Amino acid sequence: MYKLLIVLLIALAVTGCSEKPTANSENKPSAFKWENATVYFLLTDRFYNGNPENDISYDRKPDGALLRSFMGGDLQGIRMKIEEGYFDDLGVDAIWFNPPVEQIHSYVDEGTGKTYGYHGYWARDWTAIDPNFGTMEDLKDLVRVAHEHGIRILMDVVVNHTGPVTPEDSQWPDDWVRTTPQCTYRDAASTIACTLVENLPDLRTDSDEEVELPDFLIEKWTEEGRLEQELAELDVFFERTGYPRAPRFYVMKWLTDYVREMGIDGYRVDTAKHTEASIWADLYKLASEAFRDWKSASPAEVLDDQDFFMMGEVYGYSIQNGQNYFYNAEDSVNFFRNGFKSLINFSMKEDAGRQPEAVFSYYAHQLNTSLKGYSVLNYVSSHDDGGPFDRERTKTYLAGTMLMLTPGQAQIYYGDETARPLLAEGAAGDANLRTMMNWGDLNDQETQDLLSHWQKLGKFRQEHVAIGAGKHQLLKDTPYTFSRTYSGADTSDRVIVVMDNDGGAVTTGGIFTDGEVVTNYYTGETSEVSNGEVSFEMGKGLLLIGKRP
Repeated sequence: MYKLLIVLLIALAVTGCSEKPTANSENKPSAFKWENATVYFLLTDRFYNGNPENDISYDRKPDGALLRSFMGGDLQGIRMKIEEGYFDDLGVDAIWFNPPVEQIHSYVDEGTGKTYGYHGYWARDWTAIDPNFGTMEDLKDLVRVAHEHGIRILMDVVVNHTGPVTPEDSQWPDDWVRTTPQCTYRDAASTIACTLVENLPDLRTDSDEEVELPDFLIEKWTEEGRLEQELAELDVFFERTGYPRAPRFYVMKWLTDYVREMGIDGYRVDTAKHTEASIWADLYKLASEAFRDWKSASPAEVLDDQDFFMMGEVYGYSIQNGQNYFYNAEDSVNFFRNGFKSLINFSMKEDAGRQPEAVFSYYAHQLNTSLKGYSVLNYVSSHDDGGPFDRERTKTYLAGTMLMLTPGQAQIYYGDETARPLLAEGAAGDANLRTMMNWGDLNDQETQDLLSHWQKLGKFRQEHVAIGAGKHQLLKDTPYTFSRTYSGADTSDRVIVVMDNDGGAVTTGGIFTDGEVVTNYYTGETSEVSNGEVSFEMGKGLLLIGKRP
């Protein structure tokens, strides 16, 4: 990968692909663009406990293996942190949290001890909120409050599979799911028409066969007094859309209800490569219709004219693949042509430790050529990547700098900004990545200083669309100095970044002209450009230079 970056840099220098920024373009306030979004991803159960009264549901017990039981975090906790301004201070544009739908009631034992569905990816009923996470009203309140803060909500959705089978959790009928064969990942077929792991029923997303609702759902909805309503809504949905009553369309109906009723702004789609790519175009179409319906019904709550946003987890996808994901050398698919506006970029965790100019130039080139009109979501750690960047949290400042300044979208995984531990003695596998949010560490000056570093970078990104969506140009090798410029129909933007500055004057390279007043977002200091240079009294280290909107 590193050799590929170097080769591209040479090609850029020879061909002149990097456009010269327009020096005299007038800055307009940065409008929100998904291409520049900073997304905060959290596991609801591990973030903040806003309501201890919902800590135990369905007689679940705290008897799972280490970090594999429900631990108390909930939707109210997320809302409370929004109200406190925690996400505002980080410059967060969108919050993505795990699927909130009702999980299997019991547990499975995978050889590592009991594991409950605390993570949200083991659905039992897509139409209900799991009481350990909260209620439907809690979710509505969360979305409303987020919108009041200018923050969008990405709902994590699963169409590929149901939750595991347990003695207390009924098996979905055979015409809904397959339980064999297990995936071998040799090609598309052995990645799609199969179960990811043993005892994780695979939804028959390839089937157009009309199926009846499972008995256990009918019994459940009858007990809850909402069977007639649910059946009537399904009748309306299938009559309106003309889709067959096949498993995937039931789930799509249930998922788009959240958009239509609450104004969910987008989806993060789980296990996207494990289903036929074409189904995501259907989901995007239905969700977009639902989003427009919500906007029409709730004009006072609408943030802007952005379309519904859909981002995919195509495990193993890299920005170097452009628009294609390869199941093998001969078998590829373009997910961007099937409803996705962005894919998670699995190569950033390695690129974060590489030479910045090679990474920044390459990413900007890809996003402005083969991926133009789309984006990628960069991350340095996540809930299921066992090889994160800086697992032992010894390079937390570098992690923030690289993640937040790399072209594309940035995903902050909860606690990246506070050095939350990614290792827990006695925990097995991905449970290590899912420790409780370390709020108590904010009492320590060291953690406060680290959080401040991430906050400065986040606010700089938020106010300057050029960071994630603009064109990149190297201005100086030592100290390393670069610019980003963006020009669109409704906004234009220019910034300069200096890394490891020695305190000397910064050459603006025509990005800013004499007489313009710019701000170093890292210190808050302002200065006027003179003779093509700008100086700051507190001008050592990282400089984030731009004009205030």
